[in-house]
Amino acid sequence: MLTLKLITEETERVIKGLEKKHFKGAKEAIDEVIATDKQRRNAQTELDQCLADAKKLAAEIGMLMKQGKKDEAEGVKAKVAELKEQSKALEEKKSAAEQELTRLLCQIPNIPYDEVPEGSCAEDNWVVKSNLKDCVVGQDTVGNWDANPVVESAKLPHWELAKKYNLIDFDLGVKITGAGFPVYRGQGARLQRALINFFLNEAQKAGYEEIMPPTVVNAASGYGTGQLPDKEGQMYHCDLDDLYLIPTAEVPVTNIYRDVILDEKDLPIKNCAYTQCFRREAGSYGKDVRGLNRLHEFSKIEIVRIDTPEHSAESHKEMLEHVEGLLQKLELPYRILRLCGGDQSFTSAICYDFEVYSEAQKRWLEVSSVSNFDTYQANRLKCRVRRSADKKTEIAHTLNGSALALPRIVAAILENNQTEEGIRIPKCLQHFMGCDMIK
Repeated sequence: MLTLKLITEETERVIKGLEKKHFKGAKEAIDEVIATDKQRRNAQTELDQCLADAKKLAAEIGMLMKQGKKDEAEGVKAKVAELKEQSKALEEKKSAAEQELTRLLCQIPNIPYDEVPEGSCAEDNWVVKSNLKDCVVGQDTVGNWDANPVVESAKLPHWELAKKYNLIDFDLGVKITGAGFPVYRGQGARLQRALINFFLNEAQKAGYEEIMPPTVVNAASGYGTGQLPDKEGQMYHCDLDDLYLIPTAEVPVTNIYRDVILDEKDLPIKNCAYTQCFRREAGSYGKDVRGLNRLHEFSKIEIVRIDTPEHSAESHKEMLEHVEGLLQKLELPYRILRLCGGDQSFTSAICYDFEVYSEAQKRWLEVSSVSNFDTYQANRLKCRVRRSADKKTEIAHTLNGSALALPRIVAAILENNQTEEGIRIPKCLQHFMGCDMIK
């Protein structure tokens, strides 16, 4: 969440940032935060004075008793008791203001960086890079969703290919669980495993430490990374134990550093993790949910970094280069978009999406989001950096990205590599698959 220091010292910048993110009632929300913080500080000031007065009077009681002034001592005792009651009331008032302040801050999203484009929806995102010759790059490509790159022989959509080659059984998934829970079998399962191994090996080469975290987390972890209280409706909740199935490995991995002070010399921390991810995706319908386009359970490799404020932009750049390198090795047509303010997530300060093109579906498929959260998550996590020079601490920066999510990568590989002989396996996966063609 945003820091009070930022809100009180740079109020206008915060309000403009929230408006850029199309957060309704930005000024009113910030004014309410400032007013509530003033109530908290006033209560604290009164409480401090009350406690100081009580302490001073308490010291007089002993002196009066020694002087034999019992009646006066009893009178002072009564005043001390009265001050204690006032202190108790002020403590409750301060606590209530603190709780209200936290509630208000949790409802306010992160503010975007200056380089984030203006805009309210996906059509306003900027295409900043593509490996397609006929895909124009730059600000003037806003809304360019009709690009039609030529991909050899891509005629059947992946759900038909999955059935033709017996790779994925969507109907069996419905029988076992429900829609959005496919069953991978045979070479389809091997392709999943090949991608997982390839992505993890590439992350290891790039210096990421592999983590195998739990796939259920408590509410404190959900709060730390910003899934709670903003996205509880998108997560599966285990009511009996009050635990949540993770929507991404970002949640458990980033929470490793909750309530931790990190030494500057140890940064940046670089972690990666393969997990199953679970998302309710309530309200999804139509072509966006066909086949592997949108699932309730899927596999994903996540990369996470914890860094210093001055180096986090460089970390973000390195993460973007890493994800782009994966798509290049997979030989897929892709583009990179810088998201506009209105299309960013609640917690991100800047985000880039990677999309691969589906010739069979005639559309772009998002396969990764790589975000810098600035101090927003770390403030909630209480994750701090201890500086080497003066041993002072400050809030760290957190970053994460998909490297990569499997479902739409599988869809793109199947659709973009179909031939009359079968489905060609990208060279980088052939070692893991043990073959160069799905027949």
